[in-house]
Amino acid sequence: MHELNSQPLVSVTTPVYNGEEYLRECIESVLAQSYENWEFVILNNCSTDGTLDIVRGYASRDSRIRVYSNDQFLPVINNHNKALGLTSGNSIYCKPLMADDWLFPDCLREMVRVAKSHLSIGLVSSYSLSGKRLILDGLPYPSTFLSGRKVCHDRLLGAPYVFGTPTNVLIRADLIRKHQPFYNEGNLHADLESCFEILQYSDFGFVHQVLTFSRVHEKSQTYAVRNLDSILLANLAAAVKFGSVYLTEQELKRSLQSWFRLYYRMLAVNSLRLREPRFWQYHKHMLEQIGYALDRRKLARSVLAELVDRFLRPLRSLGEITSWWPDAIRRALGRPSSEEARFYEGLIDAKGLHDITP
Repeated sequence: MHELNSQPLVSVTTPVYNGEEYLRECIESVLAQSYENWEFVILNNCSTDGTLDIVRGYASRDSRIRVYSNDQFLPVINNHNKALGLTSGNSIYCKPLMADDWLFPDCLREMVRVAKSHLSIGLVSSYSLSGKRLILDGLPYPSTFLSGRKVCHDRLLGAPYVFGTPTNVLIRADLIRKHQPFYNEGNLHADLESCFEILQYSDFGFVHQVLTFSRVHEKSQTYAVRNLDSILLANLAAAVKFGSVYLTEQELKRSLQSWFRLYYRMLAVNSLRLREPRFWQYHKHMLEQIGYALDRRKLARSVLAELVDRFLRPLRSLGEITSWWPDAIRRALGRPSSEEARFYEGLIDAKGLHDITP
């Protein structure tokens, strides 16, 4: 074990709202780290369950855990920003950790090791488990370093996704302090946007180990992303905002064409699934935020292409239809599933997206 004075201070941050079901596992995973020089900032967002009692109990036993509570409920991205602002000014790195996720014991040690190998590294990622699935592409083994501008350039042109969720990145603290607020509070995928932002000025590191676990359930941010099918829109938005930074004019044109093609094909699939009005309101609203309108002709062409594809592959199409047809019938009758109803209620309340309601 290294001496503490050879370990840069890492600020672990966990914003939490009604997280009692999984919170103990999250906190225990930090306590079990082989790396010792950390502080753990937990920000309680007006929880109504046993969250506050749980975190206070742990804080009473370990002085490295600091607990704060909001006086008023904050939208989820705003709460993440506030948690980052509560970290020590002496911390060198910040490790976001969602309250329903956890870290493997060597997570901090290995991420800091890679970060220290090149002082220009501003963001470190690793392989991750999402439920039972191993997710995330990485750098070619054994490489642990890539130019920040190179990794963003390649991603905008369709290269594998290497950033992951907030739980599986380590961020240099000075870059967080440089960009205030760090996360764009109007973007459901603010974590993706932040990677493109800071890698303009820093480089990328990768650990070839599974170091984090993300739990997917209907109250999680990952569930929200999947329910909205919003990841393609997030990548399209990144190309619009950062394309001129990382790409040539011709590359940017090619990038936008590619992301738009994929995006409208996704919308076509959701059109066949008879998605609820608020799904379309969300996408129309977010397209407008990046300077575009929903192109109904392009959507119609994509729907036709999707129908032709399903006709040519009937067995595959039958399997897909049986998985989503019951939900489509409910939507057609104006009866969304209870999961969808809870999701949109949470989206409005927790994300602050009041302008997408009917």
